[in-house]
Amino acid sequence: MSTIIDTGVRTRISTLLRALGEGLYEREKAMRLALLSTVAGESIFLLGPPGVGKSLIARRLKYAFRDGTSFEYLMSKFSTPDEVFGPVSIKKLKEEDKYERLTDRYLPGANIVFLDEIWKAGPAIQNALLTILNEKIYRNGDTDLKVNIRGIITASNELPPRSQSLAPIWDRFLLRLEMGNIREYRNFLNMIVDTKDVYQDDIKENHKLTEAELDQWSERIDEVDVPPEVLNTIQVIKMKLEEYNARPNNADDQIRVFDRRWKKMVRLMRTSAFLNGRSKVDLMDCFLMVHCLWNKPNQRETLRDLISDAVRKHGYTMAVNLKAIRQEVMDFEQDVDEEIKVKHTRTEEQLLPIREEYYQLINDDNRFEGNLITARQWRALGMEKLEVTNFYDEELNLRNRLKAKRGGGEFTVDVEYNSEIHTYRLRTKKGETSEVIFKKPHAVVAKYWDERHQRLVDYIQRQQERMEQETPAELTHLDDNLFVDSTYSDIVRNNMEEVREALRKLLLKLEKIQYAYASLEA
Repeated sequence: MSTIIDTGVRTRISTLLRALGEGLYEREKAMRLALLSTVAGESIFLLGPPGVGKSLIARRLKYAFRDGTSFEYLMSKFSTPDEVFGPVSIKKLKEEDKYERLTDRYLPGANIVFLDEIWKAGPAIQNALLTILNEKIYRNGDTDLKVNIRGIITASNELPPRSQSLAPIWDRFLLRLEMGNIREYRNFLNMIVDTKDVYQDDIKENHKLTEAELDQWSERIDEVDVPPEVLNTIQVIKMKLEEYNARPNNADDQIRVFDRRWKKMVRLMRTSAFLNGRSKVDLMDCFLMVHCLWNKPNQRETLRDLISDAVRKHGYTMAVNLKAIRQEVMDFEQDVDEEIKVKHTRTEEQLLPIREEYYQLINDDNRFEGNLITARQWRALGMEKLEVTNFYDEELNLRNRLKAKRGGGEFTVDVEYNSEIHTYRLRTKKGETSEVIFKKPHAVVAKYWDERHQRLVDYIQRQQERMEQETPAELTHLDDNLFVDSTYSDIVRNNMEEVREALRKLLLKLEKIQYAYASLEA
């Protein structure tokens, strides 16, 4: 069953992103993530020095919406709640003795909000902002005002200082992105000579998103499926983060993620799937978590490796329960082997190795010096032709080079000395050898094994069918996810192919197991 449900939505968003990115250089990722967070109803924090385009992203983003309003404010330590949430209504205060703000042209009345230098806001602004971020509610006097803020973009040239008062606000910014100067030389030259007014609203009206559309999309986003491979991967990532935090050397570099944040990340992945035109989240969407989990920029590489490793090793592997089915097949093979294989042991003469690489002649007549030959030379001797052979003493010193061949008796060697052939026996020991004898299983046991074999085959084939039916669409769209870099696609693709190959090998093993007992004769 195809996971593609709405190519129209994908085409619409792709076209809109191209228009929003016109005239922007190396800022495509920031714009894409900002739009994604806004449609998801979440917030994004942009970290970077002045002049790298943080405010530009916010100002361009507001042009993506047809009938919305925006609010932008540069925080300072002198900022007052009046400047952010609106002035107090003198009329209400005089006539009704009510303390109420006029919010229409301020943050509570906006749909898109950009707050620059967010960490400079005072406690009064922080407290009110926290309620808006938490519940989308602004307490205006004695009235709880439900705000219709689609997205909040915040920015700063620094991380929040270590403060208990700022930690709750920092935790509410779901997406976090660091921005820097343009890196590619050609992009830099194009940027400095480009005369396009990037602050101008040049987005076509039919490309813009309406409030009605966003409301309708929000309901459809909630219906996007989160399949087992994604849930399992999230669970593995959570476990790996807990292991990371438990290491003593990471005590000052913790990556703590609470339940609410996991829930919001799933909503973000659902939004990504929907805007890509899919009915379910896929493993590519999991890489969005790289932007959601870090507290310090130096943690991103660790998180990128951790998430990549989880997808590479556990994505579809856990979805098809590969570990469990492997164990079942191994248990089946062991049960069959124990029943049809009878080990028979017998005692026999065996050569006694001396220092592992030599055999010893029982040279009682002491005709010549040297009673050791190498195991390699012994194996090379034939029974017809005499070959020059080295003979060593107990200290492994070479004592003689004489012609020799295999003797007529078992473990004997014929040595030519003074033109005569003398036969010597090699030193041996009593040893045990094992031989496996196969026996046909009872008909009742064989019937039980046939049923067990068929059950395992049926399960594996169902997993193969599921992968063949559901993953072709994913393979097709791995490289063109609107919000995730295509460099991650090989990780997803390799995991999928490894699981497919593992399932094929398990079917072959089951076929061999059945043949092992079914082909035996009474």
